[in-house]
Amino acid sequence: MCLGVPGRVLEVWETSSGLRMGKVSFGGIVKEVCLAYVPEAEVGDYVIVHVGFAISRIDEDEARRVFEFLEQMGDLDELSAPREEA
Repeated sequence: MCLGVPGRVLEVWETSSGLRMGKVSFGGIVKEVCLAYVPEAEVGDYVIVHVGFAISRIDEDEARRVFEFLEQMGDLDELSAPREEA
């Protein structure tokens, strides 16, 4: 199952081609994420990220609830576990 995971925007920048990118923290794990779909997202905002793309903004309380639920389900393993090449 594919899920969107909440994260907090730590840094925002534009690439040389104008693509809006950012560093997003998922409970301490930091990933580079495309912010093109949420141009209003700023440092400190919470976003839902799906396959490397922030797809919406959410408030901090909702982000915390979703993150806690995903932790309980064990669905956050893919953020930290290295992927095995087939």
